[in-house]
Amino acid sequence: MTGFARRRQRVLELLGPDGAMVLAAAPEIVVGRDLELRYVVDPDLWYLTGYPEPEAVAVLCGGPEPSYTLFVRPRDPERETWTGPRQGVEKAVEEFGADAAYPIAELGQRLHELLRSVDRVHFRIGAGRPDIEHAVLDVMGKGRARRQRSGVGPVELTDPGLILDDMRLTKEPEEVAAIRDAVTVTAQAFRHALAAARPGAGEWEIEALTEGAMRRAGADGPAFATIAASGANATVLHYTANDRRMEQGDLLLLDAGARHRIYNADLTRTVPVSGRFTAPQRDVYQVVLDAEQAAVDAARPGATTADVHRAAVATLVRGMVDLGLLQGDPDSLAQQEEHWKRWYPHNTSHWLGLDVHDVGTYGVRGEPRRLEPGMVMTIEPGLYIPADATNAPGHLQGIGIRIEDDILITDHGAEVLSSALPTDPEDVERLVGDQPTS
Repeated sequence: MTGFARRRQRVLELLGPDGAMVLAAAPEIVVGRDLELRYVVDPDLWYLTGYPEPEAVAVLCGGPEPSYTLFVRPRDPERETWTGPRQGVEKAVEEFGADAAYPIAELGQRLHELLRSVDRVHFRIGAGRPDIEHAVLDVMGKGRARRQRSGVGPVELTDPGLILDDMRLTKEPEEVAAIRDAVTVTAQAFRHALAAARPGAGEWEIEALTEGAMRRAGADGPAFATIAASGANATVLHYTANDRRMEQGDLLLLDAGARHRIYNADLTRTVPVSGRFTAPQRDVYQVVLDAEQAAVDAARPGATTADVHRAAVATLVRGMVDLGLLQGDPDSLAQQEEHWKRWYPHNTSHWLGLDVHDVGTYGVRGEPRRLEPGMVMTIEPGLYIPADATNAPGHLQGIGIRIEDDILITDHGAEVLSSALPTDPEDVERLVGDQPTS
């Protein structure tokens, strides 16, 4: 049984005798009149089916005779001349395990029959597929009317995430392997790109080298818009313009990840463009590095994401006091985010997987979620001191540093999946100016 079939079986069990799930492919994105961007699959649909094409819809129905139906684009030789071969209805059964498959144009008429006996439909509203949404809502409306007479028909609409989010949060071994590959590709791309970091080089060159190395290694492409932020740009959390030339004495913050075999990586390193940290840069860097290590040490089964964040914050605040960014007792200041959040405005971690910011709540019934083996997350503390921060010592103004690694929660603690890409200051300095690898 494939991983897709195993997951579908689990979903069908969780749907119970009166539930169904309708998953629609992500919409194709068109810019301007007719420029189609490269297609990216919907993670939920792919997680259960592996189906890679646009327009598809999967319908899973529980009960004593559970069923899995795919609606897909049919073969079309004329269109395939322009956009490439399609799987078609036949392969939806033969290669993707559907019990039955139909052309997507038949969804509206067949959905009524598939859902006529269920009470609850798991479908996501507002996901960019108004055509599918209209079909589901039509079934719900007519089902409600029919139920008064027959006693059967869908009356409850709920989100698929109630079932899928927790499933996706804990990764299966093959998913961990795919994430490892994405991290490896990303780390290699960092080494290649950072070797070109030097005064006079453009941020856009680092972006191009990073993403080019990912593609050469077989990645689908970047998982998100690459951040190559030099100088004061590194104090902007999601800076993506990448249009500045680096200067002597700058830091370069590179935040990027490969999307490889559908799964994602997300790493950040901050390096001195000139090859050596200045004394203030090194001081700030060491604070962030210590915070990252504290957060990794706190990440273990039974701990919470809040514990990980608190460990990073406590270390960062002590460093902020030492650097002159804050005044007072570090333990007291760490409890009052209005003091430190101006220098560290984001959380320390997010889930990682089929989405860069992967699904899964960070709390359960009002309490922080406990970490379990198989969860994958980022650890990414930082300090950001804008160039115009008059309440910061002058020698620190314009310094932005973030260090980010991807970790796997294991039975005994946390494994840093990206440990091959160094974080120690001396090793980071050696990343700059090395000869790019082929």
